[in-house]
Amino acid sequence: MRRREFIGLVSGAAFWPLATRAQLPRQMARIGVLLISGPELMGPFRESLHELGYAEGKNIQIEVRSAQNQLARLPELATQLVRNQVDVIVAIQTPAVYAAKNATRDIPIVMMAGDPIGTGLISNLARPGGNLTGLSGAAAELAAKSLELIPQMIPAARHVGVLGNANDPFMKPFLEDIEQAAPKVRLEVHQIIVRSSSELDDAFAALARAQADAVMIQGSLSDKLAVDLALKYRMPSLSTQNSAVQAGLLMSYTADLTERGQEIARYVDKILKGTMPGDLPVQQPTRYELAINLKTAKALGLTVPPVLLARADKVIE
Repeated sequence: MRRREFIGLVSGAAFWPLATRAQLPRQMARIGVLLISGPELMGPFRESLHELGYAEGKNIQIEVRSAQNQLARLPELATQLVRNQVDVIVAIQTPAVYAAKNATRDIPIVMMAGDPIGTGLISNLARPGGNLTGLSGAAAELAAKSLELIPQMIPAARHVGVLGNANDPFMKPFLEDIEQAAPKVRLEVHQIIVRSSSELDDAFAALARAQADAVMIQGSLSDKLAVDLALKYRMPSLSTQNSAVQAGLLMSYTADLTERGQEIARYVDKILKGTMPGDLPVQQPTRYELAINLKTAKALGLTVPPVLLARADKVIE
């Protein structure tokens, strides 16, 4: 067997330790992407990879696995990527990161997670160690910050419903930050924790009975059903997922999507060139964006204040 063929063979071996895998050359690097739902990040991610010199079908192959909002599918999807011997896994949102981390201790993982320290994924941002690095989305802080948008949109608002996902490890910091922030904007919080999308209708009905003026929906619950129910119950809705506003929720305040895609691509590039993931500091976002869906506002009979509209980075009409 020639030397080049031998290296190509062993480079795909899943049982090689992480340090060895990082040094082995590959003509076609394989990138696995694990998502809860829609691929909102894939556009900026692919563009940034192209700018770094990667081209799909030439020197990289991207395998995308989406759970379609069914979190129970994530472990098997993560196992598929490991079985396919990808060189690096990009995992978006905390449940996907957990699934990837549980599936492998060898393959590098680039994460985008709401609070990786608070959810126990890592213990140190500067040196995460192991096979995990990436972005901390600061989503708990952003959810708390989003509460300020409610009285700006609805000056008479006094009660906000909050829907938490019991199957998402990020739920605890998400709810805690909102509870701490609510008194500062004179809002009372009514929490409801659901375990599956099948419980969302009852949850919205309960919030309607409680006369909630608006609802904050945890990102891993922000699927089309949540959008439809928010409109059905005529409830102004917020999320920490930009894609949810594209789908029909009223507002989101999130870390800038383009910046996140660029940074994740840079992590992948460094790892494919041999840097150990545990040596790459976890970064926090530096740019943020406010998105408002004017079509949803009109359906709810709301007029977006000009000051709030002027602040918006994305306006969906």
